[in-house]
Amino acid sequence: MKTHILLLSIICFFIGQPLIAQSSEPVRIGIDGLTHDHIGGLLNSLNRRTDIKLVGIVEKNKELVERLSNRYGFDTGIVYDDLAKMIDETRPQGVVAFNSIYEHMHTVEVCAPKGVHVMVEKPLAVNSKHARKMEQLAKTHRIHLLTNFETTWYPTHYKAYEMAVSQPEIGAINKVVIRDGHKGPVEIGCSKEFLAWLTDPVLNGGGAVIDFGCYGANLMTWLMKNEKPISVLAVLQRIKPDVYPKVDDQATIILTYPHAQAIIQGSWNWPVDRKDMDIYGKNGYVKVLNRNNLEYRLARELPVNTERITDFPLETQDPFSYFARVITGKLEVKPTDLSSLENNLIVAAILDAAIESSKKGKAIRPK
Repeated sequence: MKTHILLLSIICFFIGQPLIAQSSEPVRIGIDGLTHDHIGGLLNSLNRRTDIKLVGIVEKNKELVERLSNRYGFDTGIVYDDLAKMIDETRPQGVVAFNSIYEHMHTVEVCAPKGVHVMVEKPLAVNSKHARKMEQLAKTHRIHLLTNFETTWYPTHYKAYEMAVSQPEIGAINKVVIRDGHKGPVEIGCSKEFLAWLTDPVLNGGGAVIDFGCYGANLMTWLMKNEKPISVLAVLQRIKPDVYPKVDDQATIILTYPHAQAIIQGSWNWPVDRKDMDIYGKNGYVKVLNRNNLEYRLARELPVNTERITDFPLETQDPFSYFARVITGKLEVKPTDLSSLENNLIVAAILDAAIESSKKGKAIRPK
């Protein structure tokens, strides 16, 4: 054994490589697009991260590049106009997409043949047609294709899942109500670059139904272990046509399963921000009130219990560390995981059916 180690050391010396595991180096990451306002969370954390290294950015809007560079301090010398050129010159192991939802497919079309893994901001795609093409590219070229949701990183969701699914204290699920929304992207002050595509029916795929309906579809698919609903019934409205003339700003989606149903509420009209979920079972209920607070009641005679949840069951509590660990093989993505391709293909099918249902005024079976 000592002889083998010595021989490996000599080989590494002559080829100029240190005798350390490759995974100890930060994962090389590129960014495709800066128009999604969620990019601030990543750019703001770069200086204190050791798990990833930003090697290139793709963004054609020079005014936006300059503004964000001044705010977050990244070097504009690593900014490119073309994704393929950025990949060829900087050799990222993974690319995170912060462009429009419509552009997610282009990100995968460029990255997949080059063997570069991709993580997009929610949802996966504007529709199932795009999603299936992205799936084919990912599988053909054997890359990871992940979708990041803010709610994936709520500790309360994992406690609720434990109580409702893995160790079902509340009994078999029969009803779930999921609410996600805020006052509206204009009302909360989203950037002009973000609004330009977020309120466009082509570039975003829809309004609140896509922006917030995707959260509920993702969570319910997770709770149902990737079982597709047998029907989707949706009502989409434009409460503020003067503000959002092209897309819906209010969405209610009802998913029906053989022994359960879900009501997904997405809104750009609520007076307060909210991301919460109620899960009802035969023997009780559990309510996710927010990221850290949970309420449950297990039997009629017992009082309502509240609990603050801070423990996180995943090995990382951050989407970019998660992406890096998946790339390096330290974490396995299960088909039923919230970020998985399998889950998010079903999300795309549910959202397609919801839009079709609203147009036709009847329940639709998702494809």
